[in-house]
Order: sequence, then structure tokens, then C-alpha cells
Amino acid sequence: MKKILKIIGLLITVTMVAIILYCFAKNESLPSGTPGKEADELAEKMMLSINKKAFDNTEILKWSFRGKHHYEWKKQEGLVNVSWENASVTVNLNDYSKSIGESPKLIETAIKFFNNDSFWLIAPYKVFDQGVERSIVKIDGKDALLVKYTSGGTTPGDSYLWILDENYTPVYFKMWTQIIPIGGISATWNDLITTDSGIKLPKSHTLSIFGYKINMGEVKAYNPNADILAHNILKAIKHNAYKNTRYIDWSFKGKRFYKWDKKKHIVDVKWNDARVLLHPNDLTKSTVYLNDKEVSYNDNLVKRALRFFNNDSFWLVAPHKLFEPGIYRSIRMVDGKEALHVKYSRGGTTPGDSYVWILDENYLPTNYQMYVQKIKKLGTTVTWEDWTLTESGTLLPKNHIYLSGKIINMGEVKGYN
Repeated sequence: MKKILKIIGLLITVTMVAIILYCFAKNESLPSGTPGKEADELAEKMMLSINKKAFDNTEILKWSFRGKHHYEWKKQEGLVNVSWENASVTVNLNDYSKSIGESPKLIETAIKFFNNDSFWLIAPYKVFDQGVERSIVKIDGKDALLVKYTSGGTTPGDSYLWILDENYTPVYFKMWTQIIPIGGISATWNDLITTDSGIKLPKSHTLSIFGYKINMGEVKAYNPNADILAHNILKAIKHNAYKNTRYIDWSFKGKRFYKWDKKKHIVDVKWNDARVLLHPNDLTKSTVYLNDKEVSYNDNLVKRALRFFNNDSFWLVAPHKLFEPGIYRSIRMVDGKEALHVKYSRGGTTPGDSYVWILDENYLPTNYQMYVQKIKKLGTTVTWEDWTLTESGTLLPKNHIYLSGKIINMGEVKGYN
């Protein structure tokens, strides 16, 4: 028996020595960074890559931490439901004293869980929080962002070094924290999904120490109130009738003329002496005419017709496209009233553009603010007016007017079956 105990004791000693040696081998000193304007600019680029504005407007986030702690965070209300084992607590993030739980101890536990587990979900979005110091550290000749939390959370004083890709999106970070005795342990931040609210969140992390994995469960972020507002807009512009409309005719500034077979998605596009019977889903099927005579396929003219159609149809039917794939919706307050912010992540000619729809009391769009990078329109306001009830029963606009007085006329707008 004594021999067995000695062997067990020896194994424990060897294991402890091995762990200590491992810690010494892996331990890194906290690097010294350069604070200032450049560090803030690097942090801003990271915010842009992960869509910080969309995060600010996200309404609900759901996730779990290692399958043990489960969360529903009503972000705009400052409330988070935390559940684990047989416990359930609603934490009021604006005033902890208003939190709801069976005991103060359970509430305190829920707050600690949330501070830790939410960090593993949204840490990159917190680099401009109050009490955060930012600096630049060179890693392999590239700029990395070092952040130190001097206040807030459960363990103020922790530092994290964010390693970014060429688009300034986080790839992984290194940690110097109170809870982990080894400095410089890294964790991946590259298992990202783009959520329904348009923000990027991680599904899991892998630590450099023993390959330990942290699973974040079924990660979701969405905006139900924004979706309700968008549905109200669709109702106001009679979207159900639009879905059933077969043909739409219009022109753009008297320069380009369209007849769109919406069901077959074939568009007759005319401008100057050119005409293209455009098949947007398969451009090779398009037919080209010059001076009303069919000519051989002309790739440049077909692609030009497609660009015209993408731009000019947007000015006619954009509000009808609020729920197309790749569109993220959120609520913005404009002059004390709810407006709908939409961002296009793909499709059209300039993916990445966003628009803020201003509505009347009946949810009919009256104008929008454009944030179009390609033409440097950042917040430019243009009206949507002279809505006409078409023969098919949907609403389409006849005119748009810039604040400068510039008019975009849509011609004789028709919708019919």
C-alpha cells in the first residue's frame, strides 16, 4: 500500500513539475504598445470590418457557453436572461439592483457568468468601451491592437492583443489575464458567422493551451422590431400586389426606358440607339440591337444594360426589396422617430451600401438618406414621392428630389398583369 502511495505521490509530483515547466515555457511578457491616434484608427478599422454600427442597433443576441450557461440578451432594453442547471436570472445591466432572481447570490453569479461569457462573444466590439486603453504592437511586421481594460467587467486590468487579417477582421488574440497564470495564451477568433442583424460573431474558440475548445452554442443576433417596421412598410406600399405584378414599365430621367417581365425576369432596356433584351440571370441569353436591328452578342453593351437596370430599378422598387437575401435591417432614430436602416451585403452594383428610410405616419417612405461609398454619398437625402397606384394594385414612385433640387423622374410608371 505504501509503495502504491509513493508511486501516486511521485506521479503527482512529476505532473506538477511538468505543468510548471510548461507554464514557464509558454509564458510571455505583456508587450509594450504605442498609444495614440494610430491605435485608435486601427481600432476603428476593426470596428468597420465587424460592423460595429449594426452591433449597436442589434436587438437580441442568443448563445450559450460550453453548453452550460445559456443567454438571451435583449440588448436595447439592457436585460439578459441567464440560465444554468436549475437556475434562471434576469440581469438588469443598467441597474443590477433591479435584477430578478431567487437570491442575491444567484444574481451575483449570473452577472459574473455574463461578464465572462459575453466577452467571448462580443469582445472586439468593446475596444472603445469606457476605461479601455488602446495601443499598437508590431507582430511579424504588422500592426496588432493591444487593449487593456482598466475598469468594468469582473476582472479589470486584463489585457488582450488582437491579431487582424488584411481586412482588419480579428483572427485571434493573446491574453494576459488574472484568471490564467500563463501570459500570452492565444485563442482563435476566426470561426465567425454573419448573423441576421449583420454582425459577425464566433461559434467557437480554440485555445493554444492543450487545444482546449470553447463552444458558443447556437449563436444568433437579430432585430425583430426592425422586421416589424419593415413589414409595415411593405403593407403601406402594397407589396403583396407587387409580388403578383407581371410587368413593370418606367424610364429613368428620360434617358433610359424599361419594360420588365418580372415573372420571367427579362428586361427590355433602351437607351440612345441601343436596345438589349436582358436576361439578368444568364447574360449569354441576352439579345442586342443597334438602330432597331439585331446584331451579334456584345458583352460590353449587355453588361452596361445590366448596370443600368440594377441602378434604375432600385430607384423604382427598393422598398419592395427589404427582405431579400443579404439585407440587414435595424432601427435608427431620426428626429425622435423610428426609421429603418437597411444595409446591402451583396447584390446589385455596389454591395455594402446602406439606406435609412424615413416614413410618414402610415409607414409610407417619404425619403431616404443614402450612404453609398462608390459615389461618396454619405447621408445624402432624396425624396420618394408621387407614389402611384398601378393597375396591378401596387405602389411605385414617379419622382425623387435631392435637397439641391435635382430631380430624378421615373417617367410613366406602370405595373400590370
